[in-house]
Amino acid sequence: MKKIITFGEVLMRLSPEGNKKFKQANLLEFYFGGTEVNVGISIANFGEPVKHISCVSDDFVGDTALSYIQKFGVSTSAIVRSSRPLGVYFLEVGAVMRPSAISYNRSHSSFSDIKPEMVDWEKLLTKAKWLHWTGITPALSKGAKDTLKAGLVIAKKLGIPVSTDPTYRSGLWKYGENPKDVLNDLVSYSTIFIGGINEMNEILDTNFGYSNDEFIEASKLLMETFPNIEKVFDKIRTAINASWHKIRARMWNGNEFYETTDLDITHIIDRIGTGDAFAAGLIYGLQKYNDGKAMEFASAACALKHTYEGDVNYATVDEVTAILNGNTSGRFNR
Repeated sequence: MKKIITFGEVLMRLSPEGNKKFKQANLLEFYFGGTEVNVGISIANFGEPVKHISCVSDDFVGDTALSYIQKFGVSTSAIVRSSRPLGVYFLEVGAVMRPSAISYNRSHSSFSDIKPEMVDWEKLLTKAKWLHWTGITPALSKGAKDTLKAGLVIAKKLGIPVSTDPTYRSGLWKYGENPKDVLNDLVSYSTIFIGGINEMNEILDTNFGYSNDEFIEASKLLMETFPNIEKVFDKIRTAINASWHKIRARMWNGNEFYETTDLDITHIIDRIGTGDAFAAGLIYGLQKYNDGKAMEFASAACALKHTYEGDVNYATVDEVTAILNGNTSGRFNR
């Protein structure tokens, strides 16, 4: 079976138990994640074949990371190794009016050591049906950017759908290239754009507002500027406080606009990876349903991720479908 390919850094997350701050804690819990591998694992949990491409440390930490990814059925055969350490981030989980806080330690990580010659894109993509990337990857190093670009060129040549979440995080771009120029170049190879007004304004150098009408106008301009893009999807989060959010989504596919209703998440267990869960649900849904239902599936998957500790979404298709069918009571399944 042809696989869905995800490409990006694998990170270790360290957090105090519960909602403690680091200065309160003596013990830390660890999880593995990273935005693109989170997407891959979630899709694998939906029953789709997935291969993740990355570079991890050549030590017992890297071995453990590979073991973690493999247990979900994600292929790691294209993950290479480096003598550099695995990237790490530290998370304090907030509650109610206190926000969560993150600190990264990834500037010289194993993934930042990756180079184009380490990945045989031609071989990998001839056996692929989808490629997903995010704006975090090209921010990490020139090697990561060049490796991703090499894959995107081949994906376009082979006619493989390419989804992107072109997240811009200014603090990550430290190797000297202009983020806007890089992201514009990479976005031009993509067919599915998963991002909202902020991302479009950043890429287009515009100042569209957040209304539905301006979202449609921004999407049209994005498609005119990057003719390869076929559909635009936007996840909208309304935060009541750190523990209670509402999620909905909207889209423009070149012909029609559609918006989902709000899903209420009244007690957030873990917010990390929820955008990745949305992207995974969308990638899965677009292969199974029409655009509107695919977006509804993605929104429900995103909402469910808020109920799981750790970076990845453990939800199955049946569990997401139950949310779509209105089963949000949380009653026992017997």
